Amino acid sequence: MNEFCTMKRSFRVFGHSVAIAIEALILYVVIGFFVAFIEVKAVQNQEQDITVYVMSNGVHTDLVLPIRNSVKDWSQQIAFQHTKGKDTTANYIAFGWGDKGFYLNTPTWADLKFSTAFKAVFGLSETAIHTTFYKDIVENEKCVKLKISESNYRRLVYYIEASFKRDEKGDIMHIATNAVYGNSDAFYEAVGTYNLFQTCNTWANNGLKASAQKASLWTLLDSGIFYHYRNEIAASSTPKLV
Repeated sequence: MNEFCTMKRSFRVFGHSVAIAIEALILYVVIGFFVAFIEVKAVQNQEQDITVYVMSNGVHTDLVLPIRNSVKDWSQQIAFQHTKGKDTTANYIAFGWGDKGFYLNTPTWADLKFSTAFKAVFGLSETAIHTTFYKDIVENEKCVKLKISESNYRRLVYYIEASFKRDEKGDIMHIATNAVYGNSDAFYEAVGTYNLFQTCNTWANNGLKASAQKASLWTLLDSGIFYHYRNEIAASSTPKLV
């Protein structure tokens, strides 16, 4: 009888735990959905002469900057030789931050392991920065062009630089791997922890906020960013009369 009561009590505790977990997950999703619509306004200076882009592959958001200008020459740190193609003719470089396990061990969703997802959700794994070189950038519903001031651009550069993990000499740390996506990308060690509240899109969104651009108050998904640029997307896709 005592064993039966103990088992019954255990099932009751387990049931309550599952119910609490489900409620917490629902609350997390609901809050994440609605908070993404709250806009942090841009604070623009009069001069807006540097072009950057916000780009998504439908899931993951990158911040795209010119490879070099008077403020920063990224090729001094992100070497073309780190890519398979070693093509030095690119004009832009994209930065994305995320869970290292997802980046290196999950080329497709079919390759996703429970251990990788578990570590990512609960902040138990390392992070990495994924960089990609581009010759040209095409605006579309998943790629928005922004014109920002030099001072705001400096803030964006500082934000990205601070996301790299560095060695004892202060140099960023290239991850030598064959798990790249093409001929023009490379991975680097990053700081920070990926988790339920800090995703790849949260990182990009925080970069926009750091450089005084429009952004979500907080977002988990790329849609939370692009919602606030829907007018710019519509304008770029509208046919122009010649």
